[in-house]
Amino acid sequence: TTGCRLQNPILKTPAALPSATSLIIPSPSHTPEQQRAQTTTPTLPPISPIPQQDVPIAAIIASLQGLPLDTFFEESFKQLMLRDPELITELGLTDKFGVRNDRLNDLSEEYLLDTQRLQLAVLDLLRSYPRDTLSSEQQLSFDVYQWYLENLAQGHPYLYHNYPVHHYLNGYHFDLDFLLTNLHPLEDESDVQDYIARLSQVDDQVSQLLVGLEKREALQAVPPLEILDMTTQNMIVYLGAPAADIEYIEAQALPVYTKLSEKISAIESIPEVKKVEYLDSARKEIAEGFIPAYVALISYLEGLKPAAPGEAGVQKIPDGEDYYAYLLRKETSTALTADEIHALGLREVERISAEMAEVFNQMGINPGAGISSQMPKAVDACGYIDGTTGSGKKQVIDTYQEILNEIEAALGEAFDLLPYTQVVVVPKSDFGGGGFYVGAPADNSRQGEFHAGVGGSRIPRFNMPTIAYHEAIPGHHLQIALAQEADLPTFRNQLAFNGYIEGWALYAERLAWEMGMYADDPCGNLGRLQLELLRAVRLVADTGIHAKGWSREEARIYMRLTMGDAGGWIHEVDRYIVWPAQSTGYMVGMLKILELRQRVETALGEDFDIREFHNLVLGNGSMPLEILEAVVENYIQDSVEG
Repeated sequence: TTGCRLQNPILKTPAALPSATSLIIPSPSHTPEQQRAQTTTPTLPPISPIPQQDVPIAAIIASLQGLPLDTFFEESFKQLMLRDPELITELGLTDKFGVRNDRLNDLSEEYLLDTQRLQLAVLDLLRSYPRDTLSSEQQLSFDVYQWYLENLAQGHPYLYHNYPVHHYLNGYHFDLDFLLTNLHPLEDESDVQDYIARLSQVDDQVSQLLVGLEKREALQAVPPLEILDMTTQNMIVYLGAPAADIEYIEAQALPVYTKLSEKISAIESIPEVKKVEYLDSARKEIAEGFIPAYVALISYLEGLKPAAPGEAGVQKIPDGEDYYAYLLRKETSTALTADEIHALGLREVERISAEMAEVFNQMGINPGAGISSQMPKAVDACGYIDGTTGSGKKQVIDTYQEILNEIEAALGEAFDLLPYTQVVVVPKSDFGGGGFYVGAPADNSRQGEFHAGVGGSRIPRFNMPTIAYHEAIPGHHLQIALAQEADLPTFRNQLAFNGYIEGWALYAERLAWEMGMYADDPCGNLGRLQLELLRAVRLVADTGIHAKGWSREEARIYMRLTMGDAGGWIHEVDRYIVWPAQSTGYMVGMLKILELRQRVETALGEDFDIREFHNLVLGNGSMPLEILEAVVENYIQDSVEG
């Protein structure tokens, strides 16, 4: 990404925003008592341990003692990452860590508890370094690492409180498919061997997962019936036949086979006869392990449905209130309570709705008609792209690329620190709109990727610019690529704190407006405001579901009345149900960044430079918002004294 540098940029001053009052959320102090379920796991082969490190935890801890701090940062983070081989593949750290991409994560309780032991030990070792003797840069790394490790430790009592299998992006079956078909490299013969090794472990991993699901069932950590229905339906569609008709499920038709077949054909170093052998091995692993594992998982979920809870929130789980308080801290990296976040959301909904009313009036849409009537009229007036045709899908991608080209040319107004890594727009046919970002791996084997929804429906034009700004430039890609390229300890290149990451991406949407990208484009500005309203609604709905006893239908009604559901956002209520608190990081993070920018601008006056502020925010990698605030305060103090 490149951009010219412009002097004295003129940006709009953001409207006054509410400040957030911080309260300390007490750390969980005990592990909830768990009852054992008397349920039967669907028949699978006996569990064989997934190949993992042979080094005992005690030996790993001993190897980390007495290291210089910078070495400790690298070695301890490596040991933590080695517990998550799937994440190592995603981050592109395989070569750096001297391992292969041949393992799936071990989900057994023994392994997970050992991982917790290691996390606690690394935290204790970190605290043994006297912070006041460190350089300022080391102190910042110390603070970020300590916050990260302490937050992991605070989550230890809640090992079985979450929903690992569900219908949304980070559900088990989605993650597994994405790992194999998008993240796993397939460039040479060893990659193919690793791929087949991972396929051979799926049945063992699902067996471990089922044991964990039984423990969650005993703890009442079961999602509502509607979630179970959507999840099983998604998996059935993926398999291509009902689970009861297992003999009709074709291994060669599944994406995990077709992706390998497609990639292996282009590997010239593998003789054709060996390619056939590898594909036959893959087909056998899928037919004899992968498919039966999926069928067993579907069968288990079907068995949960008669007793599925009617309540949607995690407050139904023992210690659910403490669990949700922990999640709010984890996802926002602040001490805001559920009540404070709920009230913040209501205030922001009121503010954004008033701004949207002005745009409706500008577009000639009756301001008194109500949002349920206004939004469909506005979206229709702004137009669509038909994502159901080949030419339409290409038009979606071309339009996104044009949007990114336009803002890329204007980045010099607000940035003089830009990444070398490029971002590419990747069509995602199973998404009817929207998208997500996948960062470039550390080994530079691919670029950053903005996966854009192109399939199955008409794509509204009005929010396409804002989606591009959020997911790519100046949002996720700009921030994440800069963090990965910075000369920092590896953990600071790679860790992603939700409030910071999503807060920056939402801030980027607003920054594009300040840079004039929506000038004379009321449709684009309406799309920006609608998506900003969505993030405010999330604060209300998420806390409503998990802290105030709202039902799924109550949350859907609130969202429909507040947003009008143009663009089909009502379905996101189900996202909040299975991913508690994650959605709160966006608005909390954006407001904090804007608040910090205003502090710097007030303190520096005419000396304020938006580019220097962005360097400050982006140049140190992702960090908790609490620590970002301290970084900014130190910058203000140094600037004023200097």
